[in-house]
Amino acid sequence: MIRLTRGEKIFTIFNHCFLIFLMILMLYPVWYIFMGSFSDATRAQQGGFFLIPAGFSLDAFKAVLTNVSLLSGFKTTLITTVIGTIIGTFLSAGMAYALSKNRLRGQFILSFIVLFTMLFNGGMVPTYLLVKNLGLLNSYWALILPNAIGAWNIFVMMSFFRGIPRDLEESAKIDGANDLTVFFRIVLPISKPVLVTIGLFLAVMYWDDFFSTILYITDKSMWQLQAVLNDVITNTSEAMMKQGVSVSYQQNVSKFTIQMASIVVATIPILIVYPFVQKHFVKGAMIGSIKG
Repeated sequence: MIRLTRGEKIFTIFNHCFLIFLMILMLYPVWYIFMGSFSDATRAQQGGFFLIPAGFSLDAFKAVLTNVSLLSGFKTTLITTVIGTIIGTFLSAGMAYALSKNRLRGQFILSFIVLFTMLFNGGMVPTYLLVKNLGLLNSYWALILPNAIGAWNIFVMMSFFRGIPRDLEESAKIDGANDLTVFFRIVLPISKPVLVTIGLFLAVMYWDDFFSTILYITDKSMWQLQAVLNDVITNTSEAMMKQGVSVSYQQNVSKFTIQMASIVVATIPILIVYPFVQKHFVKGAMIGSIKG
């Protein structure tokens, strides 16, 4: 057993205390939101710290979950997240695999074009005009396709694919497999870590997307969850009245508790999914960053 000097012991204790302090600073805002959402409206309006709910109440969640706009926002966001993640992951993997091969004609030029988009893009107005001219306004595709593929995701996957032993692909081609067969039956099955990593990146991006709704959607029934959440937070009373929540019932809730409950409802799905993909996420992120 290695004996620590007095200075090392002091540093270790200070380091642990500092890290615990940072952890509390990061966790308390999340805890505050959860406790505030379960608090009684009257006591919550008094403010202060919420280590436990200030008078337990589920009225805020009842008001939020009966909000038709919030439910339609869940539907839109769920559809765009699932379809967008699948399409985005597949497109990124296909392009990254092609660009990872030096035998691809024009590989350097194509890689430069992808890299160029990380530094410069067409801008908001040209993108809007493109979506409009394609007839995608007020559709799910307007929320999915513009964000489906990104240069960063492609380069992470390229780094991973270049680390796959060439012998695997060459042995498959000796047996008569073509590039598509190698990609779908060999490369993708052993690339689960990086696929899950990019999938999680895309899923979080689609779930948190707010700006696409502002740009491309005028029909409120197709608003994404984050846009509905913004409307609830900024116009709480008006939003509840539009959804038929009576004034008498509104007395059981407050703007604060409605806001906290809305944030909790919008956050929980991602918090539930993350633990199931954490192992692959960490592995994929590390491999994608060091392979090359």
